[in-house]
Amino acid sequence: MTNTQDSLTQDPLTYPYAEVPAPGTTIEIAPGVKWLQMPLPMSLNHINLYLVEEDDGWAIIDTGIRGEETQLLWDQIIANELDGKPISRVICTHMHPDHTGQVGFLCEKWNVPLYMSYSEYYQTRVMHTMMSEGGNWKMSQYYIRAGVEQSLLDSVNSMRGMFAPEPDDTPIPKSFIRLTDGDSIQLGKHQWDIFTGTGHSPEHVCLYSKDLRLLLSGDQVLPVITSNVSIQPTEPYANPMQGWLASHERFKTLIPNDTLVLPAHNSPFYGVQERLQQLIEHHEDRMLILEENCIEPRGAIELLPYLFDRKLEGQTILMAIGECIAHLHCLISNNRIERTLNGEVYQYRSIDPTLQQRTRPEGHEPLVRARPEMV
Repeated sequence: MTNTQDSLTQDPLTYPYAEVPAPGTTIEIAPGVKWLQMPLPMSLNHINLYLVEEDDGWAIIDTGIRGEETQLLWDQIIANELDGKPISRVICTHMHPDHTGQVGFLCEKWNVPLYMSYSEYYQTRVMHTMMSEGGNWKMSQYYIRAGVEQSLLDSVNSMRGMFAPEPDDTPIPKSFIRLTDGDSIQLGKHQWDIFTGTGHSPEHVCLYSKDLRLLLSGDQVLPVITSNVSIQPTEPYANPMQGWLASHERFKTLIPNDTLVLPAHNSPFYGVQERLQQLIEHHEDRMLILEENCIEPRGAIELLPYLFDRKLEGQTILMAIGECIAHLHCLISNNRIERTLNGEVYQYRSIDPTLQQRTRPEGHEPLVRARPEMV
């Protein structure tokens, strides 16, 4: 959702690849590691996927979204880019449909196992079920308490999401092999350490090769845009932002700055330490904006203009609300905001006595554009 080419992202990061892979082709990143792109039907028009060579085939890292276009591109990649070797396994960094949309197709076609973290595998199964269903009273209550009118909810519930599975899609595999933080996995000649983060998704897997100095970062660390960190109606009182910030602080201790980061969106880059700090500071800045604008109690929907720079409509409003509330919940957990129920709507008010010393209403990063994407 949050897509910002912040001023902070330009100088410290370097991008070694001037070109991106053409559809149906790959670029070799390191010996036995290939980068490809698949299309997405939105303004963020691509996802980066990766292949790692093994003795008996190639491991796929993330799969692209559902649909025939992606499947045909996979057939082309496998026929022309893998030196005659088959697919050996599929690894998914996390649950979101642009990462898992083809996992059933690929695992079934090649009779290969799926590797995921425990939480992400079961969230994938739940998400596919939920996207095939309509709303319910708990979902409606969550948005009404954020200030959304019932008429908008009714309108959004009637829409079919672009990620929603079709009846003829190959189902998610009924078994998986678990990836666990702190363990490692051998892919070909190299060991890859498993680091998991949270916030964007519950147990997002990143893979780090010390030998190759590569980090397969999925959506956990992106160079130009910032990943969506949202509250969902399925867990209305969660605090994903706290986990997101803690994950980034932890990654700063794990990943050397000479690592080439292979993200799921934008281009591979150097400068992971700088980028991790940028992402932390970006969200801290958003939270300070909310504090400054909650001197008087406000509902979540009233706060959206202070975070996003254009009119929000339809599903975009709901995603923006989820992101706003994630920041508010982090502030609540740090005793900087309080929440009270006023009728049917939650209101938020700043309570930290140090706010007056910390406030800087003229010194914030530019507001960001909100788009209906789950990045």
